[in-house]
Amino acid sequence: MADSAKYVSSHLGEYEIYFRIVVSALLGLLIGFDRTHKHKPAGVKTYTFVTVASALITIISIESVDTYSHLHDRTMMDPMRLTAQIVSGLGFLGAGLIMKTGFEVKGLTSAAMILFAGGVGIGVGAGFYDIVIFTMGITFIFIRVGGWIEKREHVRLEKRVSSKTRTTQ
Repeated sequence: MADSAKYVSSHLGEYEIYFRIVVSALLGLLIGFDRTHKHKPAGVKTYTFVTVASALITIISIESVDTYSHLHDRTMMDPMRLTAQIVSGLGFLGAGLIMKTGFEVKGLTSAAMILFAGGVGIGVGAGFYDIVIFTMGITFIFIRVGGWIEKREHVRLEKRVSSKTRTTQ
């Protein structure tokens, strides 16, 4: 278990699972705020639901091993089996966000962010606070840099197209 998870667990005890839900909701809210701010179809509520649901399913998956594995002598349980199914569901949800019109494809970033939000929820649900928060920070930094690069390239391309249009007229 990561150091932060041990620290939180030692201070919150049996209430840590509730803390995990709150942390995943806050992180989902942050992810969704970015998308809502950009007027994208999936926003605050969608990403909050994805992170919280992923955390909840992960918590249930992990906790059910302790609760139910001793019921029968030969019961074997994988604490991450339910969690693995989250990824399949996120793929289905993400596919619903992707739209293609001619040569234009929209919704890829939203679909990728749905998968990312699920990963955040799974990580928090499993108690890996350090790596999840680090990943959120790094991702948001690189998203900003990537957005700046895309905007710069878009402006450069528009200038090139407009200069070609002027010379042909």
